[in-house]
Amino acid sequence: MTTHLTVLPRTRIKICGLTREEDVDQAVAAGADAVGFVLYAPSPRAVSIERAAALARRLPPFVTPVLLFVNESAAQVQAAVARIPGACLQFHGDESPAQCREASGARPFLRAARIPLGDAAAGFDLVEYAQRYSHAQAILLDAHVDGYGGGGKAFNWSLLPPSVDSHLVLSGGLTPANVSDGIAQLRPRCKTLAVDVSSGVEATGPDGQALKGVKDADKIHRFVAAVRAADAQHGRNSNV
Repeated sequence: MTTHLTVLPRTRIKICGLTREEDVDQAVAAGADAVGFVLYAPSPRAVSIERAAALARRLPPFVTPVLLFVNESAAQVQAAVARIPGACLQFHGDESPAQCREASGARPFLRAARIPLGDAAAGFDLVEYAQRYSHAQAILLDAHVDGYGGGGKAFNWSLLPPSVDSHLVLSGGLTPANVSDGIAQLRPRCKTLAVDVSSGVEATGPDGQALKGVKDADKIHRFVAAVRAADAQHGRNSNV
């Protein structure tokens, strides 16, 4: 019997919440496809657009800067992206489809979906949500907690619909230890899957608490390695 290898798209990786040059450099060195800058002042990982632009200038070709906005006006979004011409946008607040299209113009954007924690995740209609935001390049899945952002929490991946006609980005509580399971759970349910990590690769302070906005180089590299290992394992399991 002839064995055919099913060629699957590799899982793209975004490291988010970057605030320091050395963390940008380590994300690039590890092989990240994108890095995220939070332009939402209340966030502990927030940076100014000037700071984001300076950090983005360190990126080599084919590593995409992503600018995260929460309920920002179209004028402010467009003023920000003018400073970083190659950026992708991420809308993480309560923006409607029309507001996303107006603010993004012709630029690609991600739309965050806030998935309830626990069994309530089963009641979130991701298929309908993806249809409403069909102009988005992808739907980013994050846990619904107080405020905006997943707070390092993971929702129940197994309760999502079995088939979503969209590109998905899995976020919320990912770590080097659990990202492989997340990929296994979500990849069969969508067109393509990417992953987005922030708190899961942050450094730990002397008090044992995460240093928000300060990344750990070893965790970044271990996270990327775990994603690559999951891709390799999934590819082996797809042989026919």
